[in-house]
Amino acid sequence: MGAWGLAVVMIVAVSWALYRYVAPRSWREWASAGLVQAFIIALYAEMYGFPLTIYLLTRFFNLDRKYLHNNLWSELSGYGESAMVIAMVAGLPLVVAGLIMLAGGWREVYRAYRQGRLATDGLYGIVRHPQYTGIFLALFGEGVLHWPTIFSVALYPVIVIAYVLLARSEERQMIKKFGDQYAEYQRRVPMFLPRWREWRNFAGNQTQINT
Repeated sequence: MGAWGLAVVMIVAVSWALYRYVAPRSWREWASAGLVQAFIIALYAEMYGFPLTIYLLTRFFNLDRKYLHNNLWSELSGYGESAMVIAMVAGLPLVVAGLIMLAGGWREVYRAYRQGRLATDGLYGIVRHPQYTGIFLALFGEGVLHWPTIFSVALYPVIVIAYVLLARSEERQMIKKFGDQYAEYQRRVPMFLPRWREWRNFAGNQTQINT
């Protein structure tokens, strides 16, 4: 049952992207990345392998088995593949936005590291942790909106909490390193959620650059 080969390909590809742009160093970073890794494996194992969530619902709540190979929205709504397509359309923009923030944040922090300065430009000018915001968006779009499973929905808030704690730990280190410069940056820029005006200005500037 299921396309296990495709599941393995997706797990490897998405995991590569995770460790490419969020390279863990400390044990806290490895622990947080490990939660995301578990999320990825469970999500794609159910998406392309065995649909455990749907099986449990049909087994214990006597729901219609005709949607066994679709996702949770197909089962709960009764609209079959139409519900699955709507969920995909709703989740895909968040996944794309999350990946853009993940990659863009990595490029900016790498550039700042090589120059020996504090990263405050680009995405770091609208949120202090764009890579983590990107992870939140991508996982929510894929594992909660597009293809929710018992495991992905339950694990998502744990991942958010883990990265919030990790971000706070990192910021204490940045205060020690950059002092008042980082403290002023904290007061000026939100931690994860950009202010609408700053996000709109950033998106407008990126559009002008690309055109």
